[in-house]
Amino acid sequence: MIVVVVMIVVIAGHAPTIKQKVRLCAIIAVMSFAHMTGFADRIDRLTSGIGRAVAWLVLVVVLLQFALVVARYLFGLGSAWLTETVIYGHAALFMLAAAWTLLAGGHVRVDFFYAEASARTKARVDLIGALLLLLPFMAVLIWLSVPYAARSWAIFEHSQEASGLPIVFILKSFIPLFALLMALQGISQAIRAAAALARAR
Repeated sequence: MIVVVVMIVVIAGHAPTIKQKVRLCAIIAVMSFAHMTGFADRIDRLTSGIGRAVAWLVLVVVLLQFALVVARYLFGLGSAWLTETVIYGHAALFMLAAAWTLLAGGHVRVDFFYAEASARTKARVDLIGALLLLLPFMAVLIWLSVPYAARSWAIFEHSQEASGLPIVFILKSFIPLFALLMALQGISQAIRAAAALARAR
């Protein structure tokens, strides 16, 4: 990209003026943001695909929970593995769809002025929130949860219930995966906010 700009200057046959330098920098910035926005689009597609896939767990969890209630109160039967399946499905749903919820703007906001703010102010809040809050927190969560999940994988940790599911290590793996997906979506949010601020100048 920079090579192309240099070639334009050389072809022009003279050193660029200050105004031309500013224009060239603006062109480079726009091209860079276009490239980065493409990267953000890929993150958004990944997030949306995973979110739509795990959204089907809502139906699975509801049906299994209904079956558990019917079995317990009508037939006096219980099942540890079925109960844990509901818990695992619920955990997978919330942990893996959280980034999709962030993409859709579905997380609860605690700031009162965001809804009425201008597009530029919203972009600034999104950028600061992603860079100073979301990404550092997710980095710490990844750093803490990867060894936690790795220890579980090392022993293929089972449920403490005798008839429970033998895949606790998969449940614990949802934590670093959640943090990774949220971090990726935070990067996408930061890219889009920075691009919006650059366009507003």
